[in-house]
Amino acid sequence: MKILFAIKTLNHSHGGAERVLTDISGALAGRGHDVTILTFDPPGERSFYPLSEKVRRLDLAIGNVERPSQVLEILTRIKAMRKAVKSENPEIVVAFMHSTFIPASVGLLGCGIPLIASEHIVPDHYRTRLMEYALFLAASFFIKKITVVTENVLKTYHPLLRRKMEVMPNPIRLPSGNKAATSREKLILNVGRLDPQKDQETLIRAFARLAPHFPQWNLRIVGEGNLRIHLENLVMELNLKDRIALPGLSQNIDGEYERAEIFVMSSLYESFGLATAEAMAHGLPVIGYTNCPGTNEIIKDGINGFLIDPKDRVSSLEAALIALIKNEKIRRKLGEGGRESLRTYTLENVTTLWENLLLKNLK
Repeated sequence: MKILFAIKTLNHSHGGAERVLTDISGALAGRGHDVTILTFDPPGERSFYPLSEKVRRLDLAIGNVERPSQVLEILTRIKAMRKAVKSENPEIVVAFMHSTFIPASVGLLGCGIPLIASEHIVPDHYRTRLMEYALFLAASFFIKKITVVTENVLKTYHPLLRRKMEVMPNPIRLPSGNKAATSREKLILNVGRLDPQKDQETLIRAFARLAPHFPQWNLRIVGEGNLRIHLENLVMELNLKDRIALPGLSQNIDGEYERAEIFVMSSLYESFGLATAEAMAHGLPVIGYTNCPGTNEIIKDGINGFLIDPKDRVSSLEAALIALIKNEKIRRKLGEGGRESLRTYTLENVTTLWENLLLKNLK
């Protein structure tokens, strides 16, 4: 197959969707498919996540990819995308995230090339973005298939969108080995964008309550975002700057998981919870909330982690953390359960699902 993937940026964004795209595109190219990725990045820059040498990049250098798109940028991108797709003449186009698949649905009109939209968020994201959701609904009439990452997420979308949706789970890279438990640190880990959706403030406040009673334990929040200053000020206010680290982005995320003993996903909502699954793959017990879409589909309470009550988010999280801190045997049991529950999400299995989906929807 000749496949063209499209995404706003690979260089200046570091979320789960970008990681999935680099993994799947590389795996498909490794199976002999002709794979190109179109972005609006400037040429010559480096992808945040490693990209296979077998995948060709087509960087159109339109607009500022580090900020929300402006109307003129969107119109320019639609025109340039149409021209590029007609020149490349792929058998199928896969556009990741609404910032790209909505413009692509307009740009590809009349080209006769099927468009697959890969959605990586949940309807809660659109609560304050009603115009974006309306555009998504309109674009769906020109999209052949929409992928979402879990069955529970699919059920939350409008029927107009569900009619074209298919579940496509995120691939998880299972480590070949697991760092010995004796070499881990007494460390609680969170990985995610510093953003209200991720609610790291709740995690910091829960840790602040238990910190005086467990002086050997520390908290590490890996990620970057617009709440950095707010969270740093909160850490200072709680007098925990020596116990809570906010190191920013990490190019060695596997190393972050290997250091920790416990992983917490404090998010209000997720589409899949890729970081949670990666933590499970590294043998970490995980904690999340029962009402968090995506997370509540991955975590099996008492088997690979704890699903906790969201009514008093701080108190519930504090209690769950204390339960794991006090009981190493439970940490090991839940960690082992996590690795076992991820076997169906291997890159090889998910790549086969993508391959079958694309073959079914060729022009």
